[in-house]
Amino acid sequence: MVEHQLRARGIRDERVLRVMGELPREKFIGPVYREEAYEDRPVPIGAGQTISQPYVVALMSEALKVEPHHRVLEIGAGSGYQTAILAKLAKEVFAIERIAELAERASKVLSELGIDNVQLRIGDGTLGWPEQAPFDRILCAAAAPDVPEAWIEQLADNGRIVMPIGGPEMQNLFLITKQGDKITHENLGGVRFVKLIGKQGWEE
Repeated sequence: MVEHQLRARGIRDERVLRVMGELPREKFIGPVYREEAYEDRPVPIGAGQTISQPYVVALMSEALKVEPHHRVLEIGAGSGYQTAILAKLAKEVFAIERIAELAERASKVLSELGIDNVQLRIGDGTLGWPEQAPFDRILCAAAAPDVPEAWIEQLADNGRIVMPIGGPEMQNLFLITKQGDKITHENLGGVRFVKLIGKQGWEE
């Protein structure tokens, strides 16, 4: 996976490559689809959600530029796979998942893997986690029509957000950076994600 799907397609961050090479992706996928864990495509995880294809996970992780001292907010924890990667890269991860079934399963897998620097809660991720702000980095694995204002407010100066923005069917992956009052957007290319549901996202 690391050599053929990631490095061969331009992923260069050695920390991201190492972590993704070490983490057992199959642990985050139910028995029915476990054999497809390392395929170059999204895989269903239940509740109408998917675990993103490895390349997209790597692309988002690389663009986020997580440092070991960072506090990261993750929206849409899903299977917990991206959460685990962020936890290996950052000091602390605050993850929000709106579907209780997925949050409970992700929490169990993270615990089994000995990952203990994650706080995971069930709730509306579009509102962020104000009592734990500011965050150095924010990553969202669901598509919104725009960046939720709450995330901009909760992002530290010189912080980064990586998320898909667009319509319900097709989106572009964006890197959003904050420097003082200046917010910049960089388009990283076309993607397709499930909708971000919440008060500052899409209605259910």
